[in-house]
Amino acid sequence: MDKTRILLAEDDPNLGMLLTEYLEVKNFEVTRAQDGEEALRAYQDGDHDLCIFDVMMPKMDGFTLAERIRKSDVDIPIFFLTAKSMKEDTLRGFEVGADDYITKPFSMEELLARITSILRRTKSKTDSKEKQTIFEIGQFTFDFNAQMLKHNVDGAEQRLTSKESALLRLLAIHKNEIMDRSLALKKIWLDDNYFNSRSMDVYITKLRKFLKPDDNLRIVNVHGQGFKLVELTAE
Repeated sequence: MDKTRILLAEDDPNLGMLLTEYLEVKNFEVTRAQDGEEALRAYQDGDHDLCIFDVMMPKMDGFTLAERIRKSDVDIPIFFLTAKSMKEDTLRGFEVGADDYITKPFSMEELLARITSILRRTKSKTDSKEKQTIFEIGQFTFDFNAQMLKHNVDGAEQRLTSKESALLRLLAIHKNEIMDRSLALKKIWLDDNYFNSRSMDVYITKLRKFLKPDDNLRIVNVHGQGFKLVELTAE
């Protein structure tokens, strides 16, 4: 079984090392950063299941870091560690997208219990998404099992290939979020090598053509990360 990957941002070297060692003993894979900018780079370069951020960090604080990450990923769990206990700070943490919040000092056992609880909730949410096979995308209904894309306005139907269907389903699951290029390649092509990447670009072009009748749908390229199926608000 793959280990759960945690991105830990903590500027206190002693606490950072202690947390890393404890979590690794508990069978997590930990990437540790010592400031907000380093953590953002690690997030962009890696593939993580959960983020643990100290609030007060040099170069970029935890709140700002969380806001930056939430712009591209609304689902990844974010957990704040902080010495602050003011109600306003707690509220700010949840406003920027925190899933949980714990004040220092804390016990490792409590931290582990909260992490486990967050992962259980998010896994349930992810599993629910992964089971979905019928999607409403703008003016279209997409039936993954039937490999059919139907335009609800004029009734036109487009039969999709298995790869077109798998790719559109991933985009639909992550609608208005970034679909990671490497993730899609590994799930659909089973390898994220250069040639498969070029093949996926061809399929993206085909899907853009299929969705073109709806002016409010776009598949946009997010440089260095992947693609995003964007559904604009109809005027």
